[in-house]
Amino acid sequence: MARDPDAVVIGSGPNGLAAAVALAQGGASVLVLEGNHEIGGGARTAELTLPGFHHDVCSGCHPMGILSPFFESLPLAQHGLTWIKPPASVAHPLDDGPAVMLWRSVEETARGLGIDGNRYRRLVAPFVREARAFVRDVLAPVGAPPRHPLLLVRFGTSILRSAVAFARRFDGERARALFAGCAAHSVLPLERRLSATIGLLFLLTGHAEEWPVAKGGSAAIARALASHLSTLGGRIETGRRVRSLADLPPARVYLFDTGPNQVAEIAAPVLPASYVRRLRRYRYGPGAFKMDWALDGPIPWKDPQVLSASTVHLGGTLEEIAAGEAAVWRGEHPERPYVLVVQQSQHDPSRAPASKHTGYAYCHVPAGSTVDLTGVVERQIERFAPGFRDRILARHSMRTADLERDNPNYVGGAITGGVADLFQAFLRPVARANPYSTPNRRVFICSASTPPGAGVHGMCGYYAARSALRRLDGIPAAPLAPARGAT
Repeated sequence: MARDPDAVVIGSGPNGLAAAVALAQGGASVLVLEGNHEIGGGARTAELTLPGFHHDVCSGCHPMGILSPFFESLPLAQHGLTWIKPPASVAHPLDDGPAVMLWRSVEETARGLGIDGNRYRRLVAPFVREARAFVRDVLAPVGAPPRHPLLLVRFGTSILRSAVAFARRFDGERARALFAGCAAHSVLPLERRLSATIGLLFLLTGHAEEWPVAKGGSAAIARALASHLSTLGGRIETGRRVRSLADLPPARVYLFDTGPNQVAEIAAPVLPASYVRRLRRYRYGPGAFKMDWALDGPIPWKDPQVLSASTVHLGGTLEEIAAGEAAVWRGEHPERPYVLVVQQSQHDPSRAPASKHTGYAYCHVPAGSTVDLTGVVERQIERFAPGFRDRILARHSMRTADLERDNPNYVGGAITGGVADLFQAFLRPVARANPYSTPNRRVFICSASTPPGAGVHGMCGYYAARSALRRLDGIPAAPLAPARGAT
């Protein structure tokens, strides 16, 4: 890349790398700048506890990754990415009785829901018939013409419902709990509108594909994207922290795989003050408290069937999960939080030494929380897996400040790119006809703070790159600096 690049991407998370690949596919020369010494952002893997135990630093299971239309279009398998599919996507243990399971088969899932089996079949059947195409529509930006408009309208009716109200269409505790666990991925109070939409989406992804883990660790996703980018002529430089415009080389366009706050800090001199103020008002929402364990064996669930799932939702009933998530939004730390567990080594033996296992879990906490919830999280696991603590060889925890220090996009420990409520889910980071663009025609945002939001799917980067490619003509490579005489 002897000449100045056409495009500079700031940040090498999945969205930044996806943007870089899409730009390079479009004929642009691309340079990716990563502040850390390792690429990947939220898709990294490290030996956090003991040698030989490979833990996912943030994202651990990838229902949106395997269904991503952009990832599907790329030869990522040729660059080392292998999805490992578990027998089941989700297990939801209860205090009494067997765990509720989300299988790819609608029939098998419905059989486990007792009195609500038929109602569940009627709910999901219309979507499952066109599941992959439907997910493509859901991951498209607002305004894009859908391939299945009637299905999207049907799905859209859930937008006005809260998860609590939606779950109460079921009569039994089992179906309600399964839906609540999926809806809690929204990181919203389950009494709030749109939380039902997230719950239904996650249910449907489990019927489209089993929720996979990446063989060897989530870092394999970033490595595959970077390797493919290299074949397209793109370049990545690590250890290149961008703090101001002076840290950016000349280029024609700039794409920020960062939070809106970082765009505001870095690019304020070339953006209108009113737009910068709107970026600074962006809401990030609750944070997370994350734990990883080196284990002497698999987690000893009371119901051994739980080991069949890649993801385990802990929290008991709908009412208990709703109460815990609401408490977090009030600034509290519930004693029995909703805990999300991923069992990577149960399905990918390369993650740990022979006969050993890794453990991964997090719960939601108030933004900026400094509370150590090690005991709380381990008690919640022990509740459904007696003897869990006896299997712990070593542990590693990350509070909100640790998460943000590790990845500045996780403001206050928020790992989802920002609140996804009725307004900010669709009009993120600010209300604009093109959410990836800014008032400066050379500056774009491609992070999870743009539609379609959180998840390792790369679609935010892909759509931002398409927007930037349309602007390249007529823009010469030059430093990003205020116009002469501008204030």
